[in-house]
Amino acid sequence: MNILFLVGCLLFGYLLGSFNASIIFSRVKGSDIRNQGSKNAGLTNALRVFGKKAAVFVFIFDLLKAIVSAAVAVYVAKKLFPEMSQMKELAKYIAGFGAVLGHNFPLYFGFKGGKGILASWGVIMIFDWRIAIMLIVVFLLVVLSTRYVSLASVISSILFPIFVIALNIGAPDETTGVYIIISVLMAVLAVYRHRANISRLLSGTESKLGAKNDKKE
Repeated sequence: MNILFLVGCLLFGYLLGSFNASIIFSRVKGSDIRNQGSKNAGLTNALRVFGKKAAVFVFIFDLLKAIVSAAVAVYVAKKLFPEMSQMKELAKYIAGFGAVLGHNFPLYFGFKGGKGILASWGVIMIFDWRIAIMLIVVFLLVVLSTRYVSLASVISSILFPIFVIALNIGAPDETTGVYIIISVLMAVLAVYRHRANISRLLSGTESKLGAKNDKKE
């Protein structure tokens, strides 16, 4: 029963995460964002291609789907397993990770989605709001100082499991190991999805946010 429930949490998160806001918005406009701009189905490219209103829609939609996936899993876990507090922790980690997977590899859009940074931040807000705040501060500092969104995304992703370990190493519980594993998987996935950006950063050809010839993400 426990394993089936957790599999269900992963599936629920994945199916909800597969609703990619930037792709949906572009389809309404009669196009496909994956063929425009940087060709990435994410917030930054939505801003570049469709403007601020599209970016606001994508930000709210993708953030909420990530938060809802983890929050609903926690709620259901509390109802089904009222005596097992660790189940709600496991449920939110598994469902949250599922949402990130769905955003990256959406079932409804040929498994070609975004890079999952916004979705990841959404589920991290449910995992631990302290880490979510620290990561957004790091992200903004890097963007403001370098104007490289990709660099900020990669650095924040790498720091995520480090922050998780730092804040939990002194008081581990039954679910801490799963939490650490999920954070590492999310970090590895994010870095992998930014591999082209990393190559361009190393070669000095990565585009900066706001550049007129900004065609990559």
